[in-house]
Amino acid sequence: MSAPQEVSSIKKIGIITGGGDLPRKVIAYCDEHDISVFLICFEGHTDKETAEGRESLWVGLGEAGKIMNTLKKNDVYDLVMAGKIKRPNLRSLKTDLKGAQIISRIGLKAMGDDGLLGALRKELEQEGFTLHGVEKFSEGLIAKSGPIGKYKPLEEDWSSIQHGFNIAQEIGRLDIGQSVIVQDGVIMGVEGAEGTDALIERCASLLKKERRAFLVKTCKPQQDKDMDLPTIGPDTIMQAYKSGLSGIIIHAENSIILDIKAIAKKADSYKIFVYGYNGKP
Repeated sequence: MSAPQEVSSIKKIGIITGGGDLPRKVIAYCDEHDISVFLICFEGHTDKETAEGRESLWVGLGEAGKIMNTLKKNDVYDLVMAGKIKRPNLRSLKTDLKGAQIISRIGLKAMGDDGLLGALRKELEQEGFTLHGVEKFSEGLIAKSGPIGKYKPLEEDWSSIQHGFNIAQEIGRLDIGQSVIVQDGVIMGVEGAEGTDALIERCASLLKKERRAFLVKTCKPQQDKDMDLPTIGPDTIMQAYKSGLSGIIIHAENSIILDIKAIAKKADSYKIFVYGYNGKP
């Protein structure tokens, strides 16, 4: 299958590489479509096996000058972000001169993830780089509407799901997080800087075991979809099952699902649902 028109002219892509499976899926896609890759890998974030045998640079998160100069020297101006990168503590972040300049310009914009990502995008574009959405380099990963696997929400689940979706959108608008856990129409927890898996673990002891509860994960209304999209993988399904959740709602057309076949198989074996929903009843 040929690459989408918007990426067909790209001969070399710089992948700003975090942890998890997504970077490897992007690399495989690029290999299949004859797009050379150059990896920017971050110590403590990128999986070592991702970079094996690949042209790459290993740096700290604050070494912006080294990153930009290396990309330019290698004639790489098209970039895509893929994988998990834990939010750094800016006070303890070790930076080079360029990194320090960027942090000082970002200032309070770094208080939320979207503010930080938006500011970083602006800095990269001012240096001549072009950011592309990861969905352009990963076939079939965008969540569609409907069930993933054989289980679906029950009719009586939808009032709680809708409430959870609305609240998830609101905390997203405030740049707090992407996910909530809801049970009986009550928000049991909202995602903060700790991430979705930690939210699920934190709420496990609060849930009434005899009642149905759900994780609802949505794309923030103002989210830069080229920089970051909500993502779930097989580990999220296992975490949800262990914590007693009955299902997961993922934002249809606005989220990434890693390994849809594995997720469907896990969800079916645990008898929980994974369902793509766009917020419209």
